[in-house]
Amino acid sequence: MTPTTETRPRWILHVDLDQFQVSVERLRSPELAAVPVIVGGNGDPTEARKVVTCASYEARDVGVRAGMPLRAAYRKLPDAVYLPTDHVTYDVASEEVMDTLRSFGHPVEVWGWDEAYVGADVDDPEALAAQIRGRVAERTGLASSIGISDNKQRAKMATGFAKQGTPGGDDRVFTLTGDNWMALMGHRPTRDLWSVGPKTADKLTALGVDTVADLVGTDRDALIERFGPHQGNWLYVLSRGGGDATIAVEPYVARSHSKVETFPRDLTSRDEMAAALSRLTRDLLDQVVAEGRVVFRVALTVRTTTFFTRTKSKKLPHPTTEFTELEAALLTLLDRFELDRPVRLLGPRLDLVLPPDA
Repeated sequence: MTPTTETRPRWILHVDLDQFQVSVERLRSPELAAVPVIVGGNGDPTEARKVVTCASYEARDVGVRAGMPLRAAYRKLPDAVYLPTDHVTYDVASEEVMDTLRSFGHPVEVWGWDEAYVGADVDDPEALAAQIRGRVAERTGLASSIGISDNKQRAKMATGFAKQGTPGGDDRVFTLTGDNWMALMGHRPTRDLWSVGPKTADKLTALGVDTVADLVGTDRDALIERFGPHQGNWLYVLSRGGGDATIAVEPYVARSHSKVETFPRDLTSRDEMAAALSRLTRDLLDQVVAEGRVVFRVALTVRTTTFFTRTKSKKLPHPTTEFTELEAALLTLLDRFELDRPVRLLGPRLDLVLPPDA
């Protein structure tokens, strides 16, 4: 395997998917839109020792948060829709997003299902951010917010401003640099700094340090004496908007290849859909064969003119690269959809057998 490589790009974009698990659930069940949705455990809010993994904004408005016991969430919001955590579906949705980020040709450092950093040496990072948000939404149906800075910590905090609609931001994109750092962060509590937890904040308060500006005005030696050389120096750097300016790219082995097409004219007949699906499948298979890979499962995403979007998948009887077998499996999936409305988008996906060293 190729070793991890690091780059120091001019700009770092922190891409954060909005209420990821809830959004994925709403894509396959649009009737959940605008109602409180809570994902966690097996979907039973009375089950002991299970926690919320994602809450919709409607649920967050009444105090439900990720990490909260499901029972506590149920006491706050008994009428919410509670859903089990579906790891396989979230894995697939996340991989589609990360593949979309990589399609821009910039290094990508993945931090989980719903979070990644993109390093870019561009003159207009805001324009790139807008393009990323648009392409992710078009290909996956998922919304995102993007924070921009020259290091990962500050970019992560910029995303918080993007989500809040802070003046100076543009449609869920916000840039936080040395120019506006103190104006936006100086008056805020130290707890608002990325990686500063409640215990560290309490220790700082005991020193008379309540805000980021207070921390900037604290002598580095005093911080080292109280927190040790590693954390003391880190707090000194972090308070000034500094951080890790590298993007670490792990060796990437695609787990699937997908191709999504939004048609200039909606498809109304099955023959039109089948022809488009065959063409997209052939293009995907050429890519798979060129990489020496083999397909073990197929999936198909369909979006109608009403933006109803759903994905269905099917495991193959055996791994293959035979076009006729893949085409037949995808057409079988197509027939599982209720095609009573014109189709705006088709997106076949081929899931691949991983090589032994991946």
